[in-house]
Amino acid sequence: MVQETIYLGAELSLETFMKIVRGHAKVEFLPEYTARVKKSRAVVERFVEENRAVYGLTTGFGALVSQRIDKSQAELLQKNIVLTHSVSVGEPFEEEVVRAIILMVLQSLGRGVSGVRMELLELYRQFLNRGLVPYTPKEGSVGYLCAEGHIAAAAIGEGKAYVEGNLYDAKTALSMVGLSPIVLSYKEGLALLNGTTSATALAAIGIYDLQQLSKTADIVAGLSLESLGGLLKAYDDRILDCRPQKEMYETAHNIQKLLADSQVIESFKDTHIQDALSLRCIPQLHGAVKRVLNDAADVIQTEINSCGDNPIIAGEPGFEEALSNGNPDASYVGIEMDAACVAAVNLAKMSERRNARFLDSNLSDMPWFLVKKPGLNSGLMIPQYTQAGLLNELRGLATASTIDSVSTSAGQEDYVSMGYNACCKSLTVVKKAEYILAIELMSAYQSQQFIDKNLQRGKGSRAVWKLVGSEVPVMEEDMYLYPYLEKLKTLIHQGALIQAVEEEMGILEN
Repeated sequence: MVQETIYLGAELSLETFMKIVRGHAKVEFLPEYTARVKKSRAVVERFVEENRAVYGLTTGFGALVSQRIDKSQAELLQKNIVLTHSVSVGEPFEEEVVRAIILMVLQSLGRGVSGVRMELLELYRQFLNRGLVPYTPKEGSVGYLCAEGHIAAAAIGEGKAYVEGNLYDAKTALSMVGLSPIVLSYKEGLALLNGTTSATALAAIGIYDLQQLSKTADIVAGLSLESLGGLLKAYDDRILDCRPQKEMYETAHNIQKLLADSQVIESFKDTHIQDALSLRCIPQLHGAVKRVLNDAADVIQTEINSCGDNPIIAGEPGFEEALSNGNPDASYVGIEMDAACVAAVNLAKMSERRNARFLDSNLSDMPWFLVKKPGLNSGLMIPQYTQAGLLNELRGLATASTIDSVSTSAGQEDYVSMGYNACCKSLTVVKKAEYILAIELMSAYQSQQFIDKNLQRGKGSRAVWKLVGSEVPVMEEDMYLYPYLEKLKTLIHQGALIQAVEEEMGILEN
């Protein structure tokens, strides 16, 4: 199969971003990318010759901005900032996160307002294309600098890096993929660390997976609605018209499509007046979640194509200035991802409540814990405990990171966004929420043995049960559940449920 090539220089969509990060598409530069980078670099070199006082170019950093640095020490200055800023700690990021940060550095500096050399950006491009992944600890950032520092350290031959999953010292890793360490020039160390590159990279992966989770939640909720004998009349357009929220319509229509031709749903339509809220309010809650996620995706899309460097080079030819600014602030992505995490926890809390209904014979009219001979067998009793434990963790993670601020750099950076932590935790939130949905999906699947087999399931339901049935057995008696929960979580993370349903009945609303 021919590997896809993506060209940087024009606007990059979130989907294309993920093709590079997760799909390992090759990266090339458009001519306009190269032209604007070279133009900006020429300005920086002129500023140095003119001995202008420019932050990070001929001055120290942070609170040391008043310290002038001679141009003869430019290389040492840029090396020093990388060495001293590579101080994030703890466990390393997964490969796709590091790739996302590298890509965001290319996106930010490729705007042509940072004054770096093409040689530097070419090295970062080859990190992506040749599979070199700098060892990048994930903890200890307020919005920028530290994670980026470890990646920059690998570029100058310091620190460590992975090649084909094995960890080496950076010089060895570079050599293994045919690369050499670079000597940083004016402003380049600062530019590699600056901006919202790590926060935006994390947010891009997080929102991509959260939007997929949201669409999958519609599917799983629809399966539970059918299996628990829910009433579709609560999804009637006449009801939705009373409260015309776009995402509420979309959720209701997704579930209506999923359950088209369902004889199970039809068999329950006159059995009761209304359902519990976890079945009746799916369009309302899921719709509200989608609104938050869609807003976040719009912001992140803009940030992917932005530059957060400080200072930037701007102005007409011959009259350029180095403009110090606050663009490295990560509030935009941070606040959006704090909200996205809250939204995801809401999806999870409703999923757990639907799952609990399956397990209570008084509510489901099925055997306790969805197993024959309950008592001798525990069935699906304990996965709901797992949901409860995960929900407890999720509620803690839903506390906003961006409401905090701790002054840094001796008061020069007297306010910080804490956007990095908001974006970082979104990856943890989505993984835990995927498990919660997987457990609900397990219950909905195992409930099928207690529903009349002669009744046809919905068009979308049939597609999902065919997929799930290829991975998970029917539980006639107690069995080792863990591997099947992992399989269902993997199907959810990979978007396999969405693919199965959409192949059968067309594209679902996001």
